[in-house]
Amino acid sequence: MTASHAAAPALDDSFDVRGTIARLFVYPVKSCAGVEVREALLTETGLEFDRAWMVVDEQGGFVTQRELPRMALIRPQMKHSEMVLRAPGMLALHVAYDRVEAPVQATVWKDTVAAYDMGDVAAQWFSDFLSEPGRPRRLRLVRFDPEQRRLSSLKWTGGIESEVQFADGYALLVASEAAVDDLNARLGAAGHAPVGIERFRPNIVLGGVEAHDEDRLDMLHVAGDEGVVRLQPVKPCTRCPIPDIDPATAVSSPEVGDALRAYRADARVDGAVTFGMNLIVREGVDRMLRVGQAVGGNLRFD
Repeated sequence: MTASHAAAPALDDSFDVRGTIARLFVYPVKSCAGVEVREALLTETGLEFDRAWMVVDEQGGFVTQRELPRMALIRPQMKHSEMVLRAPGMLALHVAYDRVEAPVQATVWKDTVAAYDMGDVAAQWFSDFLSEPGRPRRLRLVRFDPEQRRLSSLKWTGGIESEVQFADGYALLVASEAAVDDLNARLGAAGHAPVGIERFRPNIVLGGVEAHDEDRLDMLHVAGDEGVVRLQPVKPCTRCPIPDIDPATAVSSPEVGDALRAYRADARVDGAVTFGMNLIVREGVDRMLRVGQAVGGNLRFD
């Protein structure tokens, strides 16, 4: 048996929590729709191509669904040599992986970082689709410069230097199917329709675990073909209004946020509402994460 066909290493039977990777998502353009994949390469900054591109305003500041909910309707497709972006009423925009334009500066939250402008055609495409009647927007698409390092908060990583591209702050986000099932039970009891986990924009979705087990793990171990990948939960993911936006229609309504406020206030972040956990990569760069891989971890008691 060759190494490439060897069985994935078994996880320790003593783990408190055991499950599987049920779904994987990559978000190539920050705040646009995600791409569900069966497998993804793990890099220093998270999944390959995750938040590698970002939409910015005339000052180079990032824009998101918080102010432009129609970004939810922009759907990337990752092909062999290019990303193809589609949106209602628009011709497809083709963005080559190996082509950038002028170097620029872009700001995401408190970080101003080096980036590359993706050209006037991309800028016009985003400006046209995201402008509202009587409110034209001048927007541009930029790509993260991989030659620089943007670090997650050392306070939350315990001093570990963890790299990230244009994500809000951390390499990966994990959530569980059971957490969404629990939320949907609460929504149903209040007479509201269920929602999909896509509203919470996770990279890794766990199956076979209890609701919010991801909150309580000291380390997430993933059994891969090339060895165990170790991803460390470091910070609960505080929630803005984006989960209230229906990703299929870009229409916002308050039911999800209202439901979460009733039971997800988190003392670890001064009572803010949280859902899912931010992860940093501790071991396994350049290995593949795949749907179906076994995961395990031990409960942390702070």
